[in-house]
Amino acid sequence: MLRSCEETLRWLLPHLAPVLVEQVRVEVLIVARTRDGTTVPCPDCGVPARRVHNRYRRHLADAALGGRPVAIELCVRRLFCDTALCTRRTFAEQIAELTTRYGRRTVVLAEIVQAIAFALAGRAGARLAAVLNIPISRTTLLNVVMAAPDPVPTAPRVLGVDDFATRRGRRYGTVLVDLDSHRVLDILPGREKAPLVAWLSAHPGIEVICRDRAGAYAEAANVGAPQAQQVADAWHLWDNLAHAVERTAIAHRSCLTPPPPADPEPRAATAPNPTLNPDTGSEKWLVTRTRERHRAVQDLLAQGWTISAIGRELGLTRHTTRRYARCENPEALADHAIRTTRLDAYRPYLINRWNQGCTNASTLFREIQAQGYPGRTPQAVRRFLRPLRDTAKTAPEPPPKPQNLTGWITRHPGHLRAEEERLLDDVLSRCPELATLRNHVHAFARMVCDRTGTDLPAWISAVRADDLPQLHAFADGLERDQDAVTAGLTPPWSSGPVEGHVNRIKMLKRQMYGRATLPLLRKRVLLA
Repeated sequence: MLRSCEETLRWLLPHLAPVLVEQVRVEVLIVARTRDGTTVPCPDCGVPARRVHNRYRRHLADAALGGRPVAIELCVRRLFCDTALCTRRTFAEQIAELTTRYGRRTVVLAEIVQAIAFALAGRAGARLAAVLNIPISRTTLLNVVMAAPDPVPTAPRVLGVDDFATRRGRRYGTVLVDLDSHRVLDILPGREKAPLVAWLSAHPGIEVICRDRAGAYAEAANVGAPQAQQVADAWHLWDNLAHAVERTAIAHRSCLTPPPPADPEPRAATAPNPTLNPDTGSEKWLVTRTRERHRAVQDLLAQGWTISAIGRELGLTRHTTRRYARCENPEALADHAIRTTRLDAYRPYLINRWNQGCTNASTLFREIQAQGYPGRTPQAVRRFLRPLRDTAKTAPEPPPKPQNLTGWITRHPGHLRAEEERLLDDVLSRCPELATLRNHVHAFARMVCDRTGTDLPAWISAVRADDLPQLHAFADGLERDQDAVTAGLTPPWSSGPVEGHVNRIKMLKRQMYGRATLPLLRKRVLLA
C-alpha cells in the first residue's frame, strides 16, 4: 500500500533517532539514522547481529509532499555476522518497508513508479510522473518494466490460443490464456508450430485447448498435448462460413440484377412525347399567379388595408403591392407576366426534335446555335426541357452487392429491416442456389446456438447434395477437423476471453509507439 511522507515519518520514529526535517527551496529533505544497540538478523543465517562494522549514508527518493520532491538522507549500520558457519562476514541493515538492497527509491516510491510503468510505459508514464514530481525518464520506466519478474506461472487446465500482429502482415505473435482464470499465461514469438509445441511440452496436464482454425495450432496441439481435447472456436467457424457465403454470392452475381421489366404496350407511332405547350407551360402558371395576386390585393384594399399591411400579408414588396393596387385592368398585368426570351423563336424546332427522340440539351443547343441562336450556354435550353424531364421514369434501384447479400443471409432473420428482407426475397426468388445456401446457413446457425454438434455429419451430407462448390470447400475443411469442430459446437468453451486479450494487446502496442518489441510487450501484457 502506498504511504504519504507523513505516514513514513510516523513509522520511522520508533526505529530511528530524532529526525531533523528541513525544507530547502524546491525539495523536502529528511535526515535520519538508525538506532544504536538494536539487533538485526543476518540475511543468510538469520542469527541476530549486534556488533557494528561501520556506518554509511544512503540517499533515497520518496513520494512527493505538498507538490515538492522528498529526499531521505539515511545513515545505516554495517554489522558483523559472528556465526562461524555463515559465509557472510558483514552485511548492511535494511529498514523493512522503506529500503531495499541497492535501491535508490523508497519502497513506496518504487511501487508508484512500477505502477506508472506497468500502466503507461514510456512517454505517457514520464509525463504523469512529472505531474507527480517524480523525476524519471521514459527509458527508466521501460527498464523498470523489463526488470520486473514474471508472475508465478500456473498449471492451466483449459488453454486458449490465438495469434496477434505486432506488425500487420509481417510479424505475429501467439497469446496463451488460461480460460479458467482469464489471465494471460505467456506470449510466444511468431505463430508457427515449434514454439507452441515446446510450451505445451513444458506444461503437462492441459485438458482442453480452444483454438482457431489455423493448421499450425492444430498440429502443435497434436504433438505437444496429445491428451488434450481440441475445441474449434464457434466464432471462427461462423467467420469461415461467412467467407464461403460471400464467395458463393460473387459466383452468382448475375442473379443479383433483376431482369429488365417487360415493355408496356408500344406507343402509337403518331403519338408524340410530352411537350411544353405555351398555353400549358410555365407562362400560363405566371398568368394565373398574376391574376390571383391582383384579386387578393384588391380584396384587401376594399377592406381598408394599407399597402404596407397587404405586402406583409401576401409576402410582396411595397413596390409590387402598389403596382397591383393601382392597376385596374388585370389582363395588362397578365400580358406583362408573359416573358419573352431569345429562345422563343426556336421553341417549335426544339419541340419537334424532342418528339423525334433527341433529348440531349447540349446537342439541341448546338443545333439552334448553328441556326443563329445568340445564346452562349445551353442553360436556357435545359430550363426549357426541364418540365419534360420531370415526367421521365426514375432510374431503377441498383442491385445489392455480394457483401450486402452475405450480411443478409448470415444475419438473424428477425434483425433484418423490411427493405432488406424485401431485397433478399427478391434475389432468392430468382436464384434457387442462393435460396438453398440460406437454408444451409440457417441450419448451421441452429447448431451453433443450440450446441448440437452431433448434427454436423448430417449437415455436411446435405451440403454435398447441392451444387454449391464454395460451400463444399468449407464442408471439406470441417470434415478434416471434425473432432475439434464437433467439440466447438458442443461444450461451452470459446475463445472469447482470448479475443478480449488480443484487443488489449493492440491497445498496449499502440500506446508504446515504436518501442513495442515483443519482450517489452510481453512484460506489459503479463504484468499490467
